[in-house]
Amino acid sequence: MTTLLCASDHWRDRYDISLALLDREPVAYATPDWLETIQFDCRGSLWSSILALRSLVARLRPDVTLSFLTRANVANILATLARNTACLISERVNSSAHLGEGIRAFSGKALVRTTYPRARHVIAVSNGVAEDLAHNFSVRSGNISVISNPVDHELITAMGSEQPALCIKGEYIVAAGRLVPNKNFNMLIDAFATSGLPGSLVILGEGPMRQTLEAQVRQLGLTGRVYLPGFIDNPFAVLKHASLFALPSNAEGFPNGLVEALACGLPVVAANCASGPAEILLNRRRETVHGIVHGPAGAVVPTNNPSAFAAALCTIYDPVLRDARSAAAIELSRKFSVERTTDRYWEIIDNATAHSSQPARPAVQRRSLQQTGGFPE
Repeated sequence: MTTLLCASDHWRDRYDISLALLDREPVAYATPDWLETIQFDCRGSLWSSILALRSLVARLRPDVTLSFLTRANVANILATLARNTACLISERVNSSAHLGEGIRAFSGKALVRTTYPRARHVIAVSNGVAEDLAHNFSVRSGNISVISNPVDHELITAMGSEQPALCIKGEYIVAAGRLVPNKNFNMLIDAFATSGLPGSLVILGEGPMRQTLEAQVRQLGLTGRVYLPGFIDNPFAVLKHASLFALPSNAEGFPNGLVEALACGLPVVAANCASGPAEILLNRRRETVHGIVHGPAGAVVPTNNPSAFAAALCTIYDPVLRDARSAAAIELSRKFSVERTTDRYWEIIDNATAHSSQPARPAVQRRSLQQTGGFPE
């Protein structure tokens, strides 16, 4: 979201743009100086989010609203009901996998199924996310556009040239993400142990599974070879010096880390999860991929299969083909440029404004939930 906003300066002549943040969270990503920002303190509450946005929409009377992440999307839809406002939502996750199972998940899925079809238009970050919304949440396929997340190549190149915060001797494989079950880093550690590869494994990120993963490392005798350094401000400097990138996830919406690794010139081994890896690395639907499948910039393997993941790590690690795979990785990442993504978002916003019945001057009210994670929290 912040990448899109920073690339939207030239649209200010046509639109008044405001940003609404639902919660008071530490600032992780910079927004443009010219942007009006309204920050609520909803503390993860869906009901508080709906009330706050309902009041803001009544005051600003925007022509278009655009929201990111599930709670913000539901609140956006309910806040704009019965108003002359085109409600756009952007779904960042595979809802079926992200919401999980159980009573709470059932309620969340029912709420998504009830509200999402009421949005003027839905933007999905991958074909897998779009298919999940159509098949499981009653959103019409014709009302969904797929727009992948943008990758800022200039920023990645600049940050990648800096001195890395970690000093790892020798070659290493890198992975990144929250230390949570869905990211499946325990499987990656097992696969690394099985592979017999030299060097180290670095897993960037923080989360509730830290102690479990640290215990696994000790049990496998990998202390000093598997590193869990936590959150790092500049991951690209670490990526730039790695041998390859690993994505062991059981579920993704659109794996930003994978494309960012490609932009750093890293070949990738990724689990064939819902959704994204097969689309990105192989330009294929997940359902058409079986077993280990190799592409120019890496390989896609079955989910939750440490032996297959280990075999793919060994193949992609091969130094003889590393330069060719690195070049292919960078070329593949250019499909996800900031300019292309930003233009597609504004095309949808423009279209929504053109069909708005509100006679006032065009104004886009951007609202977003600036946090990762569950719904409702």
